[in-house]
Amino acid sequence: MVRTIRYHLDEHIDIAIAEGLRRRGIDVSTTSERNFRGQSDDAHWVLVNDEQRILVTRDSDFLIFHSQGRPHWGIAYCHQQTRSIGQIIQALELIWELLEPVDMRNRIEFL
Repeated sequence: MVRTIRYHLDEHIDIAIAEGLRRRGIDVSTTSERNFRGQSDDAHWVLVNDEQRILVTRDSDFLIFHSQGRPHWGIAYCHQQTRSIGQIIQALELIWELLEPVDMRNRIEFL
């Protein structure tokens, strides 16, 4: 099992957030870097769960997956246009500092 929180940013999340997290030593993958753009939500779900990553998203479809009881390693959800890049980085850094991966299992954090 993974010992520290790792994130995956879907295609709707600004790459500057990944860069900011990496400067803080946080493991981040992105949809763009993985050449996963245009893949289905189900394919993203499999990817993040296989790698035990928290999905950072603005896509409410993933909230539906959660409500259906589909197991996951965590979702960090931010509604569009509600937070700045800096605020999102700070929120994700706080989660990374305070929680263990098991704490985020099947949990949503609204940023």
